[in-house]
Amino acid sequence: MIRRGRGELDIPDLNLFMMCKSMNPAAVRGMPPGFHVRTCRKDELHIWKAIHFDDPDTAKNYHAFMTDFFHDVYADQGDLFYEKCIFVCKDDDDSPVGTCFIWKAYNQINTLHWYKVRKPYEGRGLGRALLSVVMLQLTDEDYPIYLHTQPGSFRAVKLYADFGFALLSDPIIGSRTNDLKASLPILEACMPREAFARLQIIEAPKHFLDAVSSSPINQF
Repeated sequence: MIRRGRGELDIPDLNLFMMCKSMNPAAVRGMPPGFHVRTCRKDELHIWKAIHFDDPDTAKNYHAFMTDFFHDVYADQGDLFYEKCIFVCKDDDDSPVGTCFIWKAYNQINTLHWYKVRKPYEGRGLGRALLSVVMLQLTDEDYPIYLHTQPGSFRAVKLYADFGFALLSDPIIGSRTNDLKASLPILEACMPREAFARLQIIEAPKHFLDAVSSSPINQF
């Protein structure tokens, strides 16, 4: 059931997984005026850790989690993280307002990591432009691309689907349950009818399932 609380949808924190075999070029858009992209600098790791959360208190509460994730997934390739991690920044002060990048998880599969646009900057086309920048960097050999998301990110799910991502149907992905069955009614209730109708559902390749089962650490 979708509950309402504090004036917003109260959606359970469930797992969804998606895969893109090839990008839909019709989804690509340019960066809106007033913004540019660049990579994360080494003195901005604290910004990257906090940007994914919509208020300072939540960012503080999740600081240890983000620190552990960085240590477990990126630290042994620290320089590569700073080469890969992209920020969308305001032209006037170069401050980051969004982030996203591609990472080879488990050293085997390409995954979309930490897609986020800060709430005050949503609805300006930045998210689509950021995803366009990231996806346009890829070659045919880089596909398929995988990602993990939640039904509460239903706007992002629509965007991913626009670019060619399909929902995965496998009930278990590595050490996590895939909550597709429970999430579909939520997506149907929250997404535009046409967008929900366009969602595709496919099975994951064995190579992907083997990769995510190769480590006890969830790397995406």
